[in-house]
Amino acid sequence: MTPPLNGLLETAISVSDLERAATFYRRVFEFPTLLESERLIALNVAGRGVLLLFQSGATSEPITFPGGTIPAHGTTGVHHFALSIPATSVDDWRQRLQQHSVPIESEVQWDGGAISLYFRDPDNHVVELMTPGFWAL
Repeated sequence: MTPPLNGLLETAISVSDLERAATFYRRVFEFPTLLESERLIALNVAGRGVLLLFQSGATSEPITFPGGTIPAHGTTGVHHFALSIPATSVDDWRQRLQQHSVPIESEVQWDGGAISLYFRDPDNHVVELMTPGFWAL
């Protein structure tokens, strides 16, 4: 039997300019900062998850703390992640993105009724805002 999981806790992306990326996510989403260092900024996503912004190349070597070692890891290229939004907030998000000069690159109406808004962050990562109705969760 598989032990229980509580959910997906962290999503990590590499960014070329840590402060620029953090400013974007703080400004557009008002994500509070959980942790900030030279190599990463951790942002609180709706009190249920963490968006880790890693300075590109900063995690290519292991890092040791008194409690143990975090293995080397990292990402390269353009990535995608989705944030869940209520179905009733699609127009509000369209307006907020426009207010912050963030162009919506694509909008998809899914067969199950979900709507996705796609746009890019300063590092060209694809961010999606998706309403319920696509994933059977």
